[in-house]
Amino acid sequence: MNAKKKDDIRYEIIRSSRATADIVIERDGSIVVRAPETVPDERIEDMVEARRLWIYKNLAEWRDLNATRVLREYKNGEGFLYLGRSYRLQLAAEQPEALLLKNGRFCLRRELVDASSIEAAQTAFRDYYIARGQDRIQQRVNYYAPIVGVAPREINVRELGNRWASCSPNGNLAFHWKCMMAPQTIIDYIVVHELCHFHHLDHTNAFWNEVDKVIPSYSERKEWLRVNGAGLDV
Repeated sequence: MNAKKKDDIRYEIIRSSRATADIVIERDGSIVVRAPETVPDERIEDMVEARRLWIYKNLAEWRDLNATRVLREYKNGEGFLYLGRSYRLQLAAEQPEALLLKNGRFCLRRELVDASSIEAAQTAFRDYYIARGQDRIQQRVNYYAPIVGVAPREINVRELGNRWASCSPNGNLAFHWKCMMAPQTIIDYIVVHELCHFHHLDHTNAFWNEVDKVIPSYSERKEWLRVNGAGLDV
C-alpha cells in the first residue's frame, strides 16, 4: 500500500492485476485508489484531482452516516443485530457459554461485563458471529457459486477491517464477521459480489452486469449496505 496526498486529500494506492482504476471510500472514511500495476502515480494523482468533487460529496455522506454509529454499553435490554433482526441483551449469571441466543434474547455471561472492560463482551459477540457465519456463508457460497460459474477454494469468516469481503488471487474468499448482523438478502448480495470478482477484478460495467444476472435488485441491496453499514457493529 502506497500513501499519497493531493492537496487536502490523503489516499492510499493498492495495486493489483486489475484492468482499471477506481476510487473507494472505505468504511473508516479513508480513501483508497485500486489500480493496475502499470498505471504510474502521476496518472492516479490526475484521477484523484478529476474526481475531487465526488470525493468531497462521498466523504460528507460518510460523516452523516457515521454520526449515528451506536456506542455499546452492554446493559440489559440493549439491542444487537443478528441476520437483520434485533435481539435484546440479557446479562446471565452462571452461564457456561460466553454468549447464547435463546428465547429471543442474546444471553451474555455477566462476568464479562462486570470485569469493567467491554473487550471481553465484544470478543464474545465476534466469536459468535464467526462461528455461525462460517456455516451459513459457506452454504450461500455453495448455492451461488455454480450459478455464477466459479469454484472458490477456502471460505473464511473473520475480521477484515474496513472491507465486507475479499477475494484472493488463488481463489480464497473471506467475509467480515459483521456480515452476520445484516439481513440474509444483504449477505447474499455480498456473496454474489465476491463471486463475480472471479470474472472481473474491478467494478466496471461488465462486473455489475455479472452481479445483475444473479441479483437483478442488487442496487437496492448495495444502497442498503451503504446506508446501514455503520450500524452493523458491536
